[in-house]
Amino acid sequence: MEKVQQYIEANKERFLEELFDMIRIPSISSESEHKGDMLKAAEYWKESILKAGADKAEVMPTEGNPVVYGEKIIDTNLPTVLVYGHYDVMPVDPIDLWESEPFEPVIRDGKIYARGSDDDKGQAFMHAKAFEAMVKNDALPCNVKFMIEGEEEIGSGSLVKWCADNKDMLKADVILVSDTGMIAEDIPSITTGLRGLSYWEVEVTGPNRDLHSGIFGGAVANPINVLSKMIAQMTDDKGRLTIPGFYDDVLEVSKEERELLAKAPFDVEEYKKAIDVEELAGEDGYTTMERTGIRPSFDVCGIWGGYTGEGAKTVLPSKAYAKISTRLVPHQDNKKISELFKEYFEAIAPKSVKVKVTPLHGGQGYVCPIDLPAYKAAEVAYEKIYGKRPVPVRSGGSIPIISTFEEVLGIKSVLMGFGLESDAIHSPNENYPLNQFYNGIRTIPYFYKAFVEMMK
Repeated sequence: MEKVQQYIEANKERFLEELFDMIRIPSISSESEHKGDMLKAAEYWKESILKAGADKAEVMPTEGNPVVYGEKIIDTNLPTVLVYGHYDVMPVDPIDLWESEPFEPVIRDGKIYARGSDDDKGQAFMHAKAFEAMVKNDALPCNVKFMIEGEEEIGSGSLVKWCADNKDMLKADVILVSDTGMIAEDIPSITTGLRGLSYWEVEVTGPNRDLHSGIFGGAVANPINVLSKMIAQMTDDKGRLTIPGFYDDVLEVSKEERELLAKAPFDVEEYKKAIDVEELAGEDGYTTMERTGIRPSFDVCGIWGGYTGEGAKTVLPSKAYAKISTRLVPHQDNKKISELFKEYFEAIAPKSVKVKVTPLHGGQGYVCPIDLPAYKAAEVAYEKIYGKRPVPVRSGGSIPIISTFEEVLGIKSVLMGFGLESDAIHSPNENYPLNQFYNGIRTIPYFYKAFVEMMK
């Protein structure tokens, strides 16, 4: 392992330049004008995997953006690790809030500033470079496969069928993922749970056209007023959702596990200060960490209707819209919740309006057992580089494809993230500390070594 680490140190600058070349490709999956960039990013990944030492790598078509698959099989009797990542990134809007060009990476204050620097180009590329360091020094202890997709930021719609169609090719003992984060730069952590998601667009229609608010106001229901009241009815004064049956399948976390989760360092005052709020809110009876990790939540992600231009226009609008999401916990089925929401939201609407609920996308939650050999191997690896045992944490976020992997491929995933909360993923000025990028590359080879030993 000493030679592997020496190789990493000797090639740090090249690794960084290769990452920069990948970041420069504006692979925004949600914007059709970047279709060509998606293929360009996939080809870059294929070449990167081949140059790192894979036996083969190819860009494989799907019903949407292609998947990059690569592998190095050294002995079919040895364990196999399947590395998952994604080459697509979020849009850059609002562009005027960026301090530098989003697809021209720069280093400021020891951090890489660019779209995708963390999510997920920076974190996924660590695996290609760690793999290279092991292969070039004859230190790869097991078989490795790569699966890099281009639709994670838009729900991985094509990957499910692709996985089902290629189930035999993807056989592995564990899926290794770096698309999550750590508590702090000096406090390693392993994400043991992800929340699921259900997401809808709702449309509320009142009169058949926009009306004069003076002539009709007070006599005709205003769709924006009605929508606001309906949304207000979705939660009670204890922060719980009012949808009948919503909590029926919620996994109640034991007192013992809640105590374990509480050991993760968390400063509520610093948390409030970082987001500039005086008071936090959520479900009664749970801490902030529990509210975002082990409990479901409800959010209006966008709301619009009527006149929003400059100046005044006295209009009673015909329509109002909102985008609404719920984060779900293990055992809650996103399709069941989607139907429950639709039925309830339509049921509470007054007869003065018509309501249309359109499900957009969703995914299941995921839990990784902490007694899994791969989890224990991750613990060993983090401790080697960071000098302390990582803390298990439940993430409030969602990576819907992770639960799908277990459902379709029958393989558990271990989430070895190196991102930080300050990395501003999905936001302007996304960044990734250089130390985290390099430490990720240093840590991953120790995972492989420990995993093979634990699988004997």
